[in-house]
Amino acid sequence: MQCAYDFSMPGLEGGTVDFAAWRGKPLLIVNTASKCGFTPQYEGLQALWSEMDRELIVIGVPSNDFGDQEPGGGKEIATFCSRNYGVSFPMTEKAHVRGRDATPLFRWLAEQGGFLARPRWNFFKYLIDRQGRLTNWFSSISSPDSRRVREAAARLVLDH
Repeated sequence: MQCAYDFSMPGLEGGTVDFAAWRGKPLLIVNTASKCGFTPQYEGLQALWSEMDRELIVIGVPSNDFGDQEPGGGKEIATFCSRNYGVSFPMTEKAHVRGRDATPLFRWLAEQGGFLARPRWNFFKYLIDRQGRLTNWFSSISSPDSRRVREAAARLVLDH
């Protein structure tokens, strides 16, 4: 059976984001965009990444699928995220996250989470447990600073 650690994607600034490198650690996968009303959520994602001492691996997947809100290339996205939000968590290159062109990772997430888990806008969040299984997902309106997201993430970090 396939799990989240079976995926890899090209990195935002080259190289590969290989999810197998984090086998045994919980993941928070988020489809992101730089010109969205939810873009300030980068700050909360960075806080989770830092506060959970990299025991929760936050992975950003930039996408231009919703409202053309991620028009830039890799270098532009990386500069924006670093300069404006201090993002230091791993990010993949821009990818499709919905429809028939969706990257295999997001097809798998949709299959695991069902119809409602398919991203309907930027900043959908997917929590993966230490076995690589999708355990929870949150829509765009659930901020990474919200109690729901923080408590769900903390449970996975503490669950050894």
